[in-house]
Amino acid sequence: MRAYDTLLPLDPLAYTDTSMNARIAIPVPSSDPEYNARSLAPYIQSLQSAGLEVSIIPLTERPDRVARLLSAVQGILLPGSRFDADPQRYGEQPIPACNPSDPARTAVDELLLQDAFNLRKPIFAICQGMQNLNVWRNGSLIQDLPTQGYTKVNHAPGRAVAEAHLIEIAPGSRLADLVPPGPQLVNSSHHQAVHAPGDNLRVAAVSPADGVIEAVELNSSSHFVIGVQWHPERTYSFSPLSRSLFSALARAAEAWRKSEPAAQHHTVSAR
Repeated sequence: MRAYDTLLPLDPLAYTDTSMNARIAIPVPSSDPEYNARSLAPYIQSLQSAGLEVSIIPLTERPDRVARLLSAVQGILLPGSRFDADPQRYGEQPIPACNPSDPARTAVDELLLQDAFNLRKPIFAICQGMQNLNVWRNGSLIQDLPTQGYTKVNHAPGRAVAEAHLIEIAPGSRLADLVPPGPQLVNSSHHQAVHAPGDNLRVAAVSPADGVIEAVELNSSSHFVIGVQWHPERTYSFSPLSRSLFSALARAAEAWRKSEPAAQHHTVSAR
């Protein structure tokens, strides 16, 4: 097992725009300052290492202010969180093992997703961000993997384990075009997972030992939307797979930036 690189302390004011053009919006991960202090910095570092500018969206921002911030970005990244999606959003009652939800993060994610789908901006969703994407697209979740019978693989060894289990990439998927050849090992820090993929989302990767969905993507060749259940921001410094994902987001954001006048007039259903 590989240990993670030392994470830098979080100072959001330190992450100023670089000279690059493409800019990605990322919401503050949660309403828990302690969690944010250890989790936000690796996302920002990975985005900047891929040549992207970063706009941090506070969860306390007014919707009209969020809309103005989004007018200056070319893509979004939905990060992980220690909170869970409210099961009532997908028609279920919470079981005891389900963690509390984070309404402030949910509200901001919905604003970002609405904007990105309306204008076909690239979307990269990670861990709980992928789950929020799936629920927003009318999909459902497994509320707790061990409680609901998924015990063959430990999906929650945490951030200290960089290579937790294998994933199997779906042939012909967008994700398959991004990954280097050979078996792919990923980290794992989740107790929930996608159950039924949402509208026009397809499975892009699974954990072969237990069938747990590890990645989804939009069934579209022209709109970059990928969600992964693992945390590529934690392994950017040494994982070709992680770097490939952030590089793909950067290419998609740059392509959207170049076509922005047309994109601004593109009318599509957000759902």
